[in-house]
Amino acid sequence: MVEDLLVTLAAVGSAGVVYLAAAARVVKQYERGVLFRLGRVAGDVRSPGLNLIIPFVDRLQKVNMQIVTLPIPAQEGITRDNVTVRVDAVVYFRVVDATSALIKVEDYKFAVSQMAQTSLRSIIGKSDLDDLLSNREKLNQGLELMIDSPAVGWGIQVDRVEIKDVSLPDTMKRSMARQAEADRERRARIINADAELQASRKLAEAAQQMSGTPAALQLRLLQTVMAVAAEKNSTLVLPIPVELLHFLERGGQQQLPEADAPPRPAPHTDGGPQPGPGVAPGAGRPRDDPDEAA
Repeated sequence: MVEDLLVTLAAVGSAGVVYLAAAARVVKQYERGVLFRLGRVAGDVRSPGLNLIIPFVDRLQKVNMQIVTLPIPAQEGITRDNVTVRVDAVVYFRVVDATSALIKVEDYKFAVSQMAQTSLRSIIGKSDLDDLLSNREKLNQGLELMIDSPAVGWGIQVDRVEIKDVSLPDTMKRSMARQAEADRERRARIINADAELQASRKLAEAAQQMSGTPAALQLRLLQTVMAVAAEKNSTLVLPIPVELLHFLERGGQQQLPEADAPPRPAPHTDGGPQPGPGVAPGAGRPRDDPDEAA
């Protein structure tokens, strides 16, 4: 009798252990469990820990609630300003409703991937090249909104969308490089011209200040000569004051009228009367009689 009882207890215990092994399910901390009983959702979502189900009747399906990083393959498209580009991005999303993620969509990861690729091509066609290169934050927000709108009904929440890289044709890269070089040269010329303008204003102020003190100009001249001589040059350039040039020019203009005046006639030395003006020399002298000369 006792032996039969022990065998019965052992059989019941073994059956209980087998039942517990078949009914026990462990849900991890980052997971949630959705229970299907005879194909229908039964009860609420199972929380992390040990959960018991009815073997061969219930089926517990686990859903990962962590943030999923989904890279979007590079999509080629034409921008609004007719430039062909290739753009790739990455999507960060997570499941907020495990039941909807399992029931309302067959494969939520594949669905989010396809929606992201379609939205990325749409964003490329609606944007300019400058927006893709410099205004990515606004495009990221628009892309996130386009992906998140249908994903909300699937129990998916899109946390962030980032455009990783924008690939341009080689011809466009060379054109942009030339444009950037021209813009840098323009800024350099503007800065140089501004510097010359400021320097000219300072020089004008210095000249006005030195005009009241002539000795300051001489001191500045001597300082320049010393600076040039300190470099061990064999040639020394000495500036000449403008006043000296003006003085020499006035002296040359005074001597010029005297040089251009007509020459005076030679003085009469034979003691006879001086010829008047307009009379040829020798006109007032008596001629010798040829008979007397004979």
